[in-house]
Amino acid sequence: MALITLLTDFGTADPYVAEMRGVLYSRAPGVTLADMSHGIPPGDVRAAAYLFGRTWHRFPDGTIHLVVVDPGVGTGRAALAFGAAGHWFVGPDNGVFTSAFDQADTPVVAIPAPPDAAPTFHGRDLFSPTAAALALGAPLSALGEPLPTVPVRLTLPAPYYEGKMVVGEVISVDRFGNLVTNFTPAEVPPYAVLEVEDAEVGPLRRTFSDVESGQLVAYLGSGGQVEIAVRDGSAARRIGLGVGGRVRARLG
Repeated sequence: MALITLLTDFGTADPYVAEMRGVLYSRAPGVTLADMSHGIPPGDVRAAAYLFGRTWHRFPDGTIHLVVVDPGVGTGRAALAFGAAGHWFVGPDNGVFTSAFDQADTPVVAIPAPPDAAPTFHGRDLFSPTAAALALGAPLSALGEPLPTVPVRLTLPAPYYEGKMVVGEVISVDRFGNLVTNFTPAEVPPYAVLEVEDAEVGPLRRTFSDVESGQLVAYLGSGGQVEIAVRDGSAARRIGLGVGGRVRARLG
Protein backbone atom coordinates (compact mmCIF):
# COMPACT_ATOMS: atom_id res chain seq x y z
CA MET A 1 0.00 0.00 0.00
CA ALA A 2 1.13 3.54 -0.73
CA LEU A 3 2.93 5.93 1.59
CA ILE A 4 1.35 9.38 2.09
CA THR A 5 3.22 12.22 3.76
CA LEU A 6 1.40 15.04 5.56
CA LEU A 7 2.60 18.63 5.85
CA THR A 8 0.24 21.19 7.41
CA ASP A 9 0.09 24.29 9.58
CA PHE A 10 -2.67 22.76 11.73
CA GLY A 11 -0.63 21.86 14.80
CA THR A 12 -1.73 18.86 16.86
CA ALA A 13 -3.98 20.41 19.50
CA ASP A 14 -7.04 20.70 17.22
CA PRO A 15 -9.00 17.97 15.41
CA TYR A 16 -7.91 18.90 11.87
CA VAL A 17 -5.01 16.48 11.36
CA ALA A 18 -6.98 13.65 12.97
CA GLU A 19 -9.91 14.28 10.62
CA MET A 20 -7.62 14.15 7.59
CA ARG A 21 -6.08 10.93 8.86
CA GLY A 22 -9.53 9.46 9.38
CA VAL A 23 -10.50 10.22 5.77
CA LEU A 24 -7.26 8.74 4.44
CA TYR A 25 -7.52 5.54 6.49
CA SER A 26 -11.23 5.14 5.63
CA ARG A 27 -10.83 5.65 1.90
CA ALA A 28 -7.51 3.82 1.49
CA PRO A 29 -7.42 1.11 4.19
CA GLY A 30 -3.88 -0.04 4.95
CA VAL A 31 -2.25 3.15 3.73
CA THR A 32 0.88 4.28 5.59
CA LEU A 33 0.93 7.89 6.79
CA ALA A 34 4.11 9.81 7.64
CA ASP A 35 4.20 13.30 9.14
CA MET A 36 6.61 15.81 7.63
CA SER A 37 5.44 18.47 10.07
CA HIS A 38 2.31 20.09 11.46
CA GLY A 39 4.25 22.98 12.98
CA ILE A 40 4.43 25.35 10.00
CA PRO A 41 3.49 28.87 11.20
CA PRO A 42 -0.17 29.48 10.27
CA GLY A 43 -0.51 30.42 6.62
CA ASP A 44 3.25 30.63 6.03
CA VAL A 45 3.49 29.28 2.49
CA ARG A 46 7.16 30.21 2.14
CA ALA A 47 8.10 28.26 5.29
CA ALA A 48 6.11 25.28 4.01
CA ALA A 49 7.82 25.44 0.62
CA TYR A 50 11.27 25.54 2.27
CA LEU A 51 10.59 22.55 4.53
CA PHE A 52 8.92 20.64 1.71
CA GLY A 53 11.80 21.31 -0.68
CA ARG A 54 14.25 19.84 1.82
CA THR A 55 12.28 16.68 2.52
CA TRP A 56 10.07 15.32 -0.25
CA HIS A 57 12.87 13.76 -2.33
CA ARG A 58 14.12 11.84 0.72
CA PHE A 59 11.07 9.57 0.54
CA PRO A 60 10.85 6.50 -1.72
CA ASP A 61 9.48 6.54 -5.24
CA GLY A 62 5.71 6.28 -5.33
CA THR A 63 5.20 8.43 -2.23
CA ILE A 64 2.16 10.73 -2.28
CA HIS A 65 2.84 14.11 -0.71
CA LEU A 66 -0.21 15.87 0.76
CA VAL A 67 0.40 19.52 1.70
CA VAL A 68 -2.24 21.70 3.35
CA VAL A 69 -0.83 25.13 4.13
CA ASP A 70 -3.62 26.98 2.44
CA PRO A 71 -4.42 30.56 3.46
CA GLY A 72 -6.45 30.91 0.24
CA VAL A 73 -8.80 28.02 1.04
CA GLY A 74 -12.29 28.63 -0.32
CA THR A 75 -11.12 31.26 -2.83
CA GLY A 76 -10.49 30.90 -6.53
CA ARG A 77 -7.04 29.38 -6.03
CA ALA A 78 -6.68 26.07 -7.82
CA ALA A 79 -6.23 22.68 -6.14
CA LEU A 80 -3.48 20.59 -7.74
CA ALA A 81 -2.37 17.03 -8.31
CA PHE A 82 0.66 16.04 -10.40
CA GLY A 83 3.60 13.70 -10.60
CA ALA A 84 7.33 14.48 -10.54
CA ALA A 85 10.45 12.33 -10.26
CA GLY A 86 8.41 9.24 -9.35
CA HIS A 87 6.42 11.02 -6.62
CA TRP A 88 2.86 12.38 -6.43
CA PHE A 89 1.78 15.75 -5.09
CA VAL A 90 -1.60 17.01 -3.85
CA GLY A 91 -2.32 20.46 -2.43
CA PRO A 92 -3.12 24.10 -3.14
CA ASP A 93 -1.74 26.11 -6.04
CA ASN A 94 0.08 28.70 -3.95
CA GLY A 95 3.76 27.89 -4.43
CA VAL A 96 4.25 25.16 -1.82
CA PHE A 97 5.34 22.79 -4.62
CA THR A 98 7.86 25.18 -6.22
CA SER A 99 10.75 22.76 -5.63
CA ALA A 100 9.04 19.94 -7.55
CA PHE A 101 7.69 21.68 -10.64
CA ASP A 102 10.96 21.54 -12.59
CA GLN A 103 10.86 17.75 -12.34
CA ALA A 104 7.17 17.36 -13.20
CA ASP A 105 6.66 14.44 -15.57
CA THR A 106 2.86 14.49 -15.78
CA PRO A 107 0.30 17.19 -16.54
CA VAL A 108 -0.64 19.34 -13.55
CA VAL A 109 -4.30 18.61 -12.90
CA ALA A 110 -6.82 21.00 -11.32
CA ILE A 111 -9.00 19.09 -8.85
CA PRO A 112 -12.60 20.28 -8.49
CA ALA A 113 -13.98 20.61 -4.97
CA PRO A 114 -16.96 18.37 -4.18
CA PRO A 115 -20.23 20.32 -3.81
CA ASP A 116 -20.44 19.41 -0.12
CA ALA A 117 -16.82 20.34 0.71
CA ALA A 118 -16.49 22.74 3.61
CA PRO A 119 -15.12 25.98 2.12
CA THR A 120 -12.73 26.32 5.03
CA PHE A 121 -11.44 22.72 5.17
CA HIS A 122 -10.31 21.44 1.79
CA GLY A 123 -7.62 19.44 3.59
CA ARG A 124 -10.28 17.02 4.79
CA ASP A 125 -12.89 17.27 2.03
CA LEU A 126 -10.81 17.72 -1.15
CA PHE A 127 -7.12 16.99 -0.74
CA SER A 128 -7.37 13.92 1.50
CA PRO A 129 -9.88 12.13 -0.78
CA THR A 130 -7.65 12.95 -3.75
CA ALA A 131 -4.55 11.54 -2.05
CA ALA A 132 -6.50 8.42 -1.07
CA ALA A 133 -7.64 7.97 -4.69
CA LEU A 134 -4.02 8.15 -5.87
CA ALA A 135 -3.07 5.60 -3.22
CA LEU A 136 -5.66 3.24 -4.68
CA GLY A 137 -4.21 3.69 -8.17
CA ALA A 138 -6.55 6.26 -9.70
CA PRO A 139 -5.05 8.00 -12.76
CA LEU A 140 -4.69 11.77 -12.76
CA SER A 141 -7.18 11.98 -15.62
CA ALA A 142 -9.87 10.65 -13.29
CA LEU A 143 -9.21 13.38 -10.72
CA GLY A 144 -9.57 16.53 -12.80
CA GLU A 145 -8.68 18.44 -15.95
CA PRO A 146 -5.27 19.89 -16.88
CA LEU A 147 -4.61 23.17 -15.11
CA PRO A 148 -5.34 25.91 -17.68
CA THR A 149 -2.71 28.26 -16.23
CA VAL A 150 0.92 28.03 -15.14
CA PRO A 151 1.10 26.85 -11.50
CA VAL A 152 2.23 29.37 -8.91
CA ARG A 153 5.94 29.40 -8.13
CA LEU A 154 7.60 31.27 -5.30
CA THR A 155 10.46 33.59 -6.21
CA LEU A 156 13.21 32.93 -3.72
CA PRO A 157 15.60 35.75 -2.77
CA ALA A 158 19.09 35.57 -4.25
CA PRO A 159 22.32 36.96 -2.78
CA TYR A 160 23.76 40.06 -4.46
CA TYR A 161 27.05 41.93 -4.44
CA GLU A 162 27.77 45.34 -2.91
CA GLY A 163 31.41 46.01 -3.71
CA LYS A 164 33.48 43.45 -1.81
CA MET A 165 30.45 42.32 0.17
CA VAL A 166 27.87 39.66 -0.67
CA VAL A 167 24.48 40.42 0.85
CA GLY A 168 22.01 37.64 1.61
CA GLU A 169 19.14 37.03 3.95
CA VAL A 170 17.68 34.59 6.42
CA ILE A 171 15.20 32.25 4.72
CA SER A 172 14.29 30.08 7.71
CA VAL A 173 14.76 29.85 11.48
CA ASP A 174 14.72 26.38 12.98
CA ARG A 175 13.51 25.42 16.46
CA PHE A 176 17.05 25.74 17.84
CA GLY A 177 17.19 29.38 16.76
CA ASN A 178 19.67 28.65 13.97
CA LEU A 179 19.46 31.12 11.07
CA VAL A 180 19.33 29.41 7.67
CA THR A 181 20.54 31.80 4.97
CA ASN A 182 20.32 31.84 1.18
CA PHE A 183 24.13 31.67 0.96
CA THR A 184 25.75 28.59 -0.54
CA PRO A 185 29.49 27.83 -0.54
CA ALA A 186 29.67 29.56 -3.94
CA GLU A 187 29.03 32.93 -2.26
CA VAL A 188 31.11 32.26 0.85
CA PRO A 189 34.68 31.17 0.01
CA PRO A 190 36.98 30.05 2.84
CA TYR A 191 38.48 33.54 3.24
CA ALA A 192 35.09 35.29 3.61
CA VAL A 193 33.99 36.68 6.97
CA LEU A 194 30.30 36.42 7.86
CA GLU A 195 28.55 39.36 9.51
CA VAL A 196 25.03 39.76 10.81
CA GLU A 197 23.59 42.98 12.21
CA ASP A 198 26.53 44.58 14.07
CA ALA A 199 28.17 41.26 14.94
CA GLU A 200 31.08 39.57 13.20
CA VAL A 201 30.49 35.82 12.98
CA GLY A 202 33.76 34.86 11.32
CA PRO A 203 34.64 32.38 8.57
CA LEU A 204 32.79 29.17 7.87
CA ARG A 205 33.44 26.44 10.41
CA ARG A 206 32.83 22.71 10.21
CA THR A 207 30.50 22.30 13.19
CA PHE A 208 29.27 23.93 16.42
CA SER A 209 32.14 22.70 18.58
CA ASP A 210 34.66 24.69 16.52
CA VAL A 211 33.83 27.70 18.74
CA GLU A 212 33.42 28.18 22.47
CA SER A 213 30.03 27.83 24.15
CA GLY A 214 27.98 31.00 23.68
CA GLN A 215 29.86 32.16 20.58
CA LEU A 216 28.39 32.77 17.13
CA VAL A 217 29.35 30.23 14.48
CA ALA A 218 28.73 30.00 10.72
CA TYR A 219 28.79 26.61 9.01
CA LEU A 220 27.44 24.76 5.98
CA GLY A 221 24.16 23.23 7.09
CA SER A 222 22.87 19.81 6.12
CA GLY A 223 20.50 21.36 3.56
CA GLY A 224 23.32 22.96 1.58
CA GLN A 225 22.85 26.55 2.83
CA VAL A 226 25.11 28.51 5.13
CA GLU A 227 23.64 28.75 8.64
CA ILE A 228 24.46 30.93 11.64
CA ALA A 229 24.07 29.60 15.17
CA VAL A 230 25.11 30.22 18.74
CA ARG A 231 26.80 27.22 20.28
CA ASP A 232 24.56 26.01 23.12
CA GLY A 233 22.15 28.87 22.47
CA SER A 234 19.84 30.60 19.99
CA ALA A 235 21.17 32.93 17.30
CA ALA A 236 17.65 34.20 16.65
CA ARG A 237 17.33 35.36 20.28
CA ARG A 238 20.90 36.63 20.56
CA ILE A 239 20.75 38.75 17.41
CA GLY A 240 17.02 39.44 17.28
CA LEU A 241 16.86 38.41 13.64
CA GLY A 242 14.20 36.42 11.79
CA VAL A 243 13.22 35.49 8.24
CA GLY A 244 14.14 38.30 5.85
CA GLY A 245 16.96 39.61 8.05
CA ARG A 246 20.14 40.61 6.22
CA VAL A 247 23.42 38.74 6.45
CA ARG A 248 26.71 39.68 4.80
CA ALA A 249 29.85 37.91 3.63
CA ARG A 250 32.87 40.24 3.57
CA LEU A 251 35.28 39.19 0.83
CA GLY A 252 38.12 41.58 1.45
